Amino acid sequence: MTDIATRATRRVASPGGRRRLNGGGPRAGTIFAFVIPFFLPFVLFYLVPVGYALWQSVRVVRRTGGQYGTSYTTFGGFEQYTKVFQNDEFWSSVGRIGLFGIVQVPVMLFVALVIALLLDTPLLRLKSVFRITAFMPYAVPGVIAAIMWSYLYSPQLSPVVDLLNGIGLKPDFLGPGAVLWSAANISTWLWTGYNMLIMFSALQSIPQELYEAAKLDGASNWTIAWQIKVPIIAPSIILTTVFSIIGTLQLYAEPAVLRQISSNISSTFTPNMLAYAVASGNNYQQAAAISVVIAVITFVLSFGFMRLTSKRAGL
Repeated sequence: MTDIATRATRRVASPGGRRRLNGGGPRAGTIFAFVIPFFLPFVLFYLVPVGYALWQSVRVVRRTGGQYGTSYTTFGGFEQYTKVFQNDEFWSSVGRIGLFGIVQVPVMLFVALVIALLLDTPLLRLKSVFRITAFMPYAVPGVIAAIMWSYLYSPQLSPVVDLLNGIGLKPDFLGPGAVLWSAANISTWLWTGYNMLIMFSALQSIPQELYEAAKLDGASNWTIAWQIKVPIIAPSIILTTVFSIIGTLQLYAEPAVLRQISSNISSTFTPNMLAYAVASGNNYQQAAAISVVIAVITFVLSFGFMRLTSKRAGL
């Protein structure tokens, strides 16, 4: 065994051995084979579309010979971005979605946190049933969920509206002052279970000995929940908040479906709907500029929130 070990050591120490271990052809080829399945789709379906959108956003359409002359596309610099920042409909949609996020995201995450804490308490029975029930809405596609809720909002079809009308409440879920919050309710119903599962998974990783020590010090279940569990899972709460900020700025399906039954939702109700409406008018360059601006706003808000909260949480 000693002779074998000595020979192996000499082979590794030799230049040829070092080449085989530190960068030989077979090893490099194996690494390349593992990277390609991720790298190729990443380039084709992420980097290429982003690069194409950036390229389109700095292009403009010009015409020769007046309004009905021949059109051609040329480099326009920041002209499309100037039009975006001067577009009142764009800023109205951003303000509307900002109001949506300020109200909907905290409510959704608070409900998700409460459900996660309840599922983690030893006092609750049938935890698996409640966990599946809370997560089940996330399994419903967003468009299908919006169609289901639009049926419940419709004054002509909804049994809920009929019931509330019967007791004199007379709600108008699709009215100008309520339609935004009707869309927020759909998003909350759809995504609460997803965020709850992330928080609940973080709670499951906390050592039980920590709870036992807290109980020996006289801590109640309420104290353990809000002073021990919540601070420990702060990274998960931050993560779900970042995901929610990104999702809010991408809002499209819910208002687009509700628009079919409500005249209070325009084609420019959200920034994404505005970009789609502009692209539908064959102004792809302007739509690309709107999309890039939305992406930049999303990055600034999500990254800024993550940096701010991470510093305060000591992460």
